[in-house]
Amino acid sequence: MRILVFGATGSQQFNIIAEANKKGAQVIAATSTEKSFGKLKAAGAEPVLGDMSNAARMLEITQNIDAIAFMIPVSLPNPFDGLEFSKNVIDAAKVNKIKKIVWNTSGWLPEQKTGIPTDDVKLDVRDYLVKSGLDYVIIEPTIYMENMMGGFCAPFISSERKLAYPTPEAMPIGWIASRDVSALVVEAIYHPDLKADTFQVSGLENLKGEELADRFSTGVDEKIVYYTQPPAEFKGILAPFVGEAAAAAVASFYEFLQNAKEYPSKFNPNMSDILEKLPVEMTSLAQWARDNKSFFIK
Repeated sequence: MRILVFGATGSQQFNIIAEANKKGAQVIAATSTEKSFGKLKAAGAEPVLGDMSNAARMLEITQNIDAIAFMIPVSLPNPFDGLEFSKNVIDAAKVNKIKKIVWNTSGWLPEQKTGIPTDDVKLDVRDYLVKSGLDYVIIEPTIYMENMMGGFCAPFISSERKLAYPTPEAMPIGWIASRDVSALVVEAIYHPDLKADTFQVSGLENLKGEELADRFSTGVDEKIVYYTQPPAEFKGILAPFVGEAAAAAVASFYEFLQNAKEYPSKFNPNMSDILEKLPVEMTSLAQWARDNKSFFIK
């Protein structure tokens, strides 16, 4: 099995390399810069230059590939470019007769367009993929545990023992580890009966803010409290990493949440049904915090 992975240099898709290697797959990891080659080789992948904006290059690197695991780049200056990039990958997959394509949507998709560009474009990508005629699986993860390693959260934990996140304390979330999502993606690739399927996935615990901090405290053996971060503070910290436009788009979503009277669901109570089809041992928040303690507690 030859699997082409997009986004493998980032935390959301990086673990696909190890999970696919466990299955005996040959992993080819597309990257837009040779600077990532060392990291990808060390992880067990064959790196290849491939910018999703280049349709001709997508046709080249998808030759002799069995399956594709892809995602839209997170920090595009123009979020609507994500549709064109996705079309380039999907069209190349059709030409080269790829057996299956698995898309990690980087979040649950809304039921209809909301006016938030980063969400709306994903609905267009979904429609294009569904109509492509390819065998596909769509994996929609909730909020990643790895988000807490970002510059808007981790320094607060390290210096102030506060778990800073821009979601309301009262909003429950089924946080999920990126390794688990990667494992689900790989299982979906190898499941022969999944050909036009979508799974909304979450962790197994639906945690409000203080519950999240409590589980984190258990994992790192330190008392951590929850801090509802103001969206403006979040945006100011995030902007130097992803740019003003991308930071503003993400911050607008969290501002919407903090003003909401009802919170959108970020937890799937039927994960046991999904795990019967995609057998993955899920990671608890406390275990994830324990595994990453040295990152937060110096």
